[in-house]
Amino acid sequence: MLDRLSLRLRILLFFAALGLGAVVALGLGGWLVLSRSEVPGLADALLQAGLLGGFLILLLVTGIWYLFDANVARAIDRLASAIRTRAHNDVADDIKAEREHARYLGDLAPAAAEITRSLAQTRSALAESVARETSRLSSEKARLEKLLADVPVAVLLCTADYQLVFYNGQAVTILEAGGAPGLDRNLLDYLREGPVRHAYERLSQLDDPEAASDLICATTGSGRLLQGRMRVLRRTDHNRRPGFVLTLRDVTADLATHAAREGLLAEVFDRVRRPAANLQTVIGVISEDADMAQTPELTNALLSEVHDLTAAITELGQRYDEGRADWRPLGQIRSRDLMDGVAAQFDAMGLTLATEGRELVLTCDGFELALLLRWLGERLAGADYARAFTLRLMEEDGPGAILDLIWQGRALSVGEFDQWLTLPIDPDTPDLTPRAVLNAHATEAWTETLSDGAQAVRLPIPNARRATRRPAPIQRDVVYDFDLLSKERNAGVLESRLEDLTYVVFDTETTGLTPSNDEIVQIAAVRIVNGRRVRREVFDTLVDPQRPIPHSSTEVHGITEDMVKGAPTITEAGKRFHDFARGAVLVAHNAPFDMEFLRRHEKGIGVRFDHPVLDTVLLSAVVFGQLEQHSLDALTARLGITIPEEARHTAIGDTVATADAFLKLLPMLQARGLHSFGDVLTEVRRHGRLLRDLNADV
Repeated sequence: MLDRLSLRLRILLFFAALGLGAVVALGLGGWLVLSRSEVPGLADALLQAGLLGGFLILLLVTGIWYLFDANVARAIDRLASAIRTRAHNDVADDIKAEREHARYLGDLAPAAAEITRSLAQTRSALAESVARETSRLSSEKARLEKLLADVPVAVLLCTADYQLVFYNGQAVTILEAGGAPGLDRNLLDYLREGPVRHAYERLSQLDDPEAASDLICATTGSGRLLQGRMRVLRRTDHNRRPGFVLTLRDVTADLATHAAREGLLAEVFDRVRRPAANLQTVIGVISEDADMAQTPELTNALLSEVHDLTAAITELGQRYDEGRADWRPLGQIRSRDLMDGVAAQFDAMGLTLATEGRELVLTCDGFELALLLRWLGERLAGADYARAFTLRLMEEDGPGAILDLIWQGRALSVGEFDQWLTLPIDPDTPDLTPRAVLNAHATEAWTETLSDGAQAVRLPIPNARRATRRPAPIQRDVVYDFDLLSKERNAGVLESRLEDLTYVVFDTETTGLTPSNDEIVQIAAVRIVNGRRVRREVFDTLVDPQRPIPHSSTEVHGITEDMVKGAPTITEAGKRFHDFARGAVLVAHNAPFDMEFLRRHEKGIGVRFDHPVLDTVLLSAVVFGQLEQHSLDALTARLGITIPEEARHTAIGDTVATADAFLKLLPMLQARGLHSFGDVLTEVRRHGRLLRDLNADV
């Protein structure tokens, strides 16, 4: 039992026992003298001497204990904490302050300094060697991540419990309606579980890693329809169910397009059937009685039905042309890039091509258009029409543009050009004809003599817009942690190992320091999964406090009333934060302060913040002792963490610093024998006089 007590407490007990033993020995000595002496009045004298001697003994022992505690026990504790900090974290600075406090420990402090210095040098050399040896693998890993990030379908890797282990940028786009996905979150929070569970059960029973299952499922938030394919991973442990890979593609738009095309086809039959039947009747009457053809009524009826049929066919044809390109989504390309590519192909064929026109963004298949223009130039040159051309792009009043291939010389007849449109562009791809390219772009092409006498083939581009400054690229990073595939999930929170839990580290900025009256103006949080901070999973939002922000508070966190105008209220922001922190342990520095703000609004938000909570103030007290400073600045300085000045007293800056400090405290807690959440909770509650513990229900 004594080995669970701190060094200073054990030394205190030692000196207390020493003092108590000395007093008892003094009392026994007096009793022995009195029992053998017959001198009258000796008892009173011995009692007074004993009390005085006992008091002096206790005073002397207390004084020695105080000096020993201040100069030996406390110095040993500080020295041990410094050594442990450097043993478990990359803190390279010397232990000068600890050596100053440990000057009465003889050579122990210099020896400890040498050990930590040697450890830092060894760690630095090892890190340099590892970095050098793994640079190639890191480069290949980065390339693989880039490739997977740009895959046009959502790719998800999940455990048998449907916990996310890997996801790419497209998965964020598809699933974000149910809240942005995150590592170690449950896939069934984002997808309706029926089709996913059924597909997994079918494949897991087959026990064939080559088998795949196609499925249609829907998102839980917006109900978007997704087409997916699932494949179960190869089983490596026969006692554990394998994970699976799921690829998803949003087919909501495809189904809508298909439904529109089916509706248009049905409307074609409906609107053409009636006038066609009427025309058949009129023609039948005329064929039976030629004299009836001369009557005005029959002539008018015939013309009316022909007019209706023509109008219906024309309108339906226009609607078909508008939608016939929907089956294949076209990309967007800058006209300058397209024209430069075409010019390069003309140069390779020995032809001259000048380009004109302002830069536009065209919705088209740039590759097919470039092939079509190259083929057209080659045909015109081969037929001796011209060898010098101009490619001109003109913006129209509507959403489109016209691309003209112009030359000086004889005209290309419409009949010959129409025949060309049926020829293959490349002998190796006989199905790719100019007509097929035009149909895919829902457009036509024709020949025309321009006003200046030049000849041209004109090709309208139905969708074009003016080019503007390129927007910032969308981050499409992949997020993964394959160690989650082997993570045990059977234990409750108290029994769970610290490294197996998911944490959400958060911080708030407020209008003041009174949780019962002030309001939150910013919430920021990061997620820690499997012992590392997931850099792409960040929550950061301003909050409209719906009340003035005092100037004194703005001077601290820099948030003004103008900045929070239009920001979500605590009701919306609190709900989003609750979703972000679902299933995680909350971590904060001085957690009671932040949690009181959140819990005061639970009723309005419609949720309960009943998460397990850890406080880095109390964790610091467990590791470094209660007598040390436990402010965020003191803790980060002790752990070698630098908070940029511009990030201090901002919610996201303090959150990241707290998360980094928490990650450095974890191995130090485990080194003290605190391996589970329950172990830490028991130890934390011993420091309740510093801060109130928030885990009463855990």
